[in-house]
Amino acid sequence: KRTNMAAARSFRLPAWEIMSRCLLTVAGLVLSAYAFYVETSKEADHSYTAMCDVSESVSCSKVFTSRFGRGFGLVELILGADNPLNLPNSLFGIAFYILQLTLGVLPGMSVSIVLLATNVLACLGCVYLAYVLYFILQDACIVCISTYVVNTLLLILNIKRLSLQRNAIMKKQQ
Repeated sequence: KRTNMAAARSFRLPAWEIMSRCLLTVAGLVLSAYAFYVETSKEADHSYTAMCDVSESVSCSKVFTSRFGRGFGLVELILGADNPLNLPNSLFGIAFYILQLTLGVLPGMSVSIVLLATNVLACLGCVYLAYVLYFILQDACIVCISTYVVNTLLLILNIKRLSLQRNAIMKKQQ
């Protein structure tokens, strides 16, 4: 057990992993910040047109201002529209990307597990929101789809990181 802990602590993150994580999380932060900007701008001025509003069926502001744009459309149903947890989805995204960035530069098996677990939850949320986007709202949100891609790439990165770390521990045991 001590050998496992020592091996996990001595594991150095590859530079490509850190750079990839920085690139993906910054992209996610930019997309989430833009989504928040579009939503708040549209709520303040109904005539506002976002750059991502390409047509009637390709409109991010339509998605962000729908009931599914806050609390994933679930908080309102369960706790009510005025509940403090009924926040714009973009704020949850910002929190997720900050977590992935700050924890992502730290070594450790437990950190890798937390990164992967939170990323799996984010990807499950993406699947749900993609379903809502396509089947309920019947829209193609460029910003939303871009965040699904970023989250999927982060998932691949987190799986690879955990695998590298596990392999390093196995190698040290031999």
